[in-house]
Amino acid sequence: MIGARKRADRQGMSSTSARIVSGVLALVAAGAVQAQQRPPIGVFGSPPDAMIFYVAHGTADSCGPGCSDWIAAEGAVQWDSYKRLIAILDRQAGRKLPVVIHSWGVSNLKVASSLGRILRDRGLDATAGTTEVAACVGKPDAECFTLKRPGGPLDAKLSVSDLICDFACVLALAGGVHRSLPQAAKVVLSGRSVRNRLAANIPAAQRESLTEYFGEQHRKYLHEMGIAPDLVDIVDGIGEGGRPIVIPSSDWARMHIVTPRE
Repeated sequence: MIGARKRADRQGMSSTSARIVSGVLALVAAGAVQAQQRPPIGVFGSPPDAMIFYVAHGTADSCGPGCSDWIAAEGAVQWDSYKRLIAILDRQAGRKLPVVIHSWGVSNLKVASSLGRILRDRGLDATAGTTEVAACVGKPDAECFTLKRPGGPLDAKLSVSDLICDFACVLALAGGVHRSLPQAAKVVLSGRSVRNRLAANIPAAQRESLTEYFGEQHRKYLHEMGIAPDLVDIVDGIGEGGRPIVIPSSDWARMHIVTPRE
């Protein structure tokens, strides 16, 4: 009887989370917060530093063998980020450009998983890196944002200096058909928390149920993408506000965060 009640409560939470726009898991990525904030990219409810997408062009092999063009994904994953990813992919006329992820700040983990599903559905590769746009050199962040917002293409180069791939980055990366990370990168996992983006924070009991529900969804998603779902166990073990954990590069292949080199 008690087990049936718990299942019913969980199902109720599932339907509730679908109705509550604010029912999101937000991850603060330690060490990945930008010093400056860009203006909001969208309308009401779109915060500063929301993820943007644009096409970057570099020198030959700058994003891998035979690769000189990529889609830069940078900023915090927010509730509408998936729309912007779809929009720029639809503009590529069938070109399958790799997506280079640079996420920071407080990110919506449910949407990060949606980004990954879009990448898998489109058959795209994914990696992490910082896109340095040539026209942005010496310009303030807000002015650089204005250059990037139309979507490029912009002359750029990739940098892996001080690169952190947080849990939002890992969830988006998971969707890549081929996944890679620079050896200099750090995979840093932090605790999760449920936030209400439009109103006061949700009650503790509901927050606990939603955290459990979304954790189950993340495990299912990672399993479907071919990544070890016990990454979620690591995040759960950290807890909200706990000390972040670095996943060493020696574990990336074992946990299938990256795919084998061909």
